[in-house]
Amino acid sequence: MSVFNLSNAIMGSGILGLSFAMANTGIILFVILLLGVAILSLYSVHLLLVTAKEGGSLIYERLGERAFGWPGKMAAFGSITLQNIGAMSSYLFIVKYELPEVIRAFLGLEENSGEWYLNGNYVVVLVSVGIILPLSLLKNLGYLGYTSGFSLSCMVFFLGVLIYKKTILPCPLPFFYQHESNMSMNGSDALGLYVLQNASALAYVSEANGPHLDAHAPAHDSLHSAVQFTPRPEDHEDMCTPKYFVFNSQTAYTIPILAFAFVCHPEVLPIYSELKDRSRKKMQNVSNLSILAMLVMYLLSALFGYLTFYDHVEAELLHTFTKVYKFDTMLLLVRLAVLTAVTLTVPIVLFPIRSSVITLCFAGKEFSWIRHILIAAAILAFNNFLVIFVPTIRDIFGFIGSSAATMLIFILPAAFYLRLVKSLPFRSPQKISATIFLVVGIFFMISSLSLIVMDWIHNPPGSKGAH
Repeated sequence: MSVFNLSNAIMGSGILGLSFAMANTGIILFVILLLGVAILSLYSVHLLLVTAKEGGSLIYERLGERAFGWPGKMAAFGSITLQNIGAMSSYLFIVKYELPEVIRAFLGLEENSGEWYLNGNYVVVLVSVGIILPLSLLKNLGYLGYTSGFSLSCMVFFLGVLIYKKTILPCPLPFFYQHESNMSMNGSDALGLYVLQNASALAYVSEANGPHLDAHAPAHDSLHSAVQFTPRPEDHEDMCTPKYFVFNSQTAYTIPILAFAFVCHPEVLPIYSELKDRSRKKMQNVSNLSILAMLVMYLLSALFGYLTFYDHVEAELLHTFTKVYKFDTMLLLVRLAVLTAVTLTVPIVLFPIRSSVITLCFAGKEFSWIRHILIAAAILAFNNFLVIFVPTIRDIFGFIGSSAATMLIFILPAAFYLRLVKSLPFRSPQKISATIFLVVGIFFMISSLSLIVMDWIHNPPGSKGAH
């Protein structure tokens, strides 16, 4: 159950952007970066667990207080709250924008008819009150192990469909030629079938049921109602060749995306505190297993997404598929699965915020159900308010998220470790490596924040080109 919960805390909506990251770094560089980040995250969890043992507390804020007094306590509280509110907002954003689209597609409506259940604001409130709030009211994180397991199985389904689609979709796809032929290959303007000549296979990308391959289908029958492509071999070669090392203007942005792919640090100590027969070794095993499982998921989804669309993959993977299919039941189910996974992650992200508020404001008081329920409701209401009334919040949280996440992964675990672990001399290899880790964290924070600020200067938040 702990592995499910921690894996679910790691697995965010970021998985949908990893193929785009791979397209901008190349396969080998992406794998090196992702492995590096996974190892750094494991080391960071190790520092946190050693500090918790030496510092005698399983609450992040208390460790901060014991290390640096009130400023340490506030740094831990601020980082956890900002990181997790940012994560919750991004998950609720997905619900707000994706769920009405999925409902519309299931009902077979061409465009939004203005019904209340197609309004993202109503839908997000309904999901918050009907699903997220009841799950957030459970007393222990352990009970969420079942929903986390289901959430992860939804993401495994997403990965399975991704691999299946890669095997049936030919390359190059019609929309790869969009720029050259100035035709819109969206499927919404052309009613006929697209016939794509690719080796001996003809892929019929039909609106009703998506592509199905038929190697021996006669092409001439459908030519009167179709556009025939005869791609030049050199284009075909270039479009369908994976790249191993890529350096472009987008490469710099992919490093922060990858660095925050394994942020689960606010959840580590609450899960540790509920672990049966707990020991540091046991919790380290839980972390190792969770991070390894997510590393495999991330690698496979990035690889198969990239090998389906190559350089034409978009920042949001599922959106790229809409250029190939107008309506596809399996992809609709995938969107629903991703939505389910994201929705079931929100309660896990909410737990650390609530325990932070309780530690800060109600320390030493008995457990109270009324307080437990009210704080959860207030956090959820605040997040809904942000998602509904502050549409540019994503840009702001990109900024806050990168600083809070860097604090949680690099700076706080290393700083607390250096201050609280008294059993080792400062010149010991463990302390020296923790110091290097701290310096890397500070460098990382400055560089990722300056990247975001530079991007804001060139593409102001809310403009079309903003990331």
